[in-house]
This record gives sequence, C-alpha cells and structure tokens, in this order.
Amino acid sequence: MTVLSDLGPHAGFILACYAITLATVAGLFLWLRSDRARLVAALARLEAQGVRRRSGQAAAGDGTEPRKTATGAGR
Repeated sequence: MTVLSDLGPHAGFILACYAITLATVAGLFLWLRSDRARLVAALARLEAQGVRRRSGQAAAGDGTEPRKTATGAGR
C-alpha cells in the first residue's frame, strides 16, 4: 500500500481518474472493433448482392470511366 501513501490525501481521486480513463479507452477500443465487424459484414452483404465499390474501379485503372476535365468534356 505504499502507492496509496505516495499519492497523498487525494489517492482515491487519482486512482478513480485512472480507472475511469482506462475503462473509457477500453470501451472505445471494443466499440471500434464491433463497429468494424458490423461494417465488414455489411460490405460483404452488399458485394454478395452485386454492389461494387467505386474505389475498386479507380484502383483497377481499367479506364472504363471517362475522366472529367475542367470544361466537363470527356477524354
């Protein structure tokens, strides 16, 4: 119990703050993991339905979509 005596008269407050901070960070971490799992599942459902991401087309670079210029004309 030397840690409590080293913190002085406010040891309870200090330890409570650390506990609340740790619980908050852990809660945010768990929320992010569950949100990611939910989004991955939703994306898999959409891809199974045939919906494709526009970012996949840009990464493929197949050139099927015309590039817009400043005048709005195609290539």
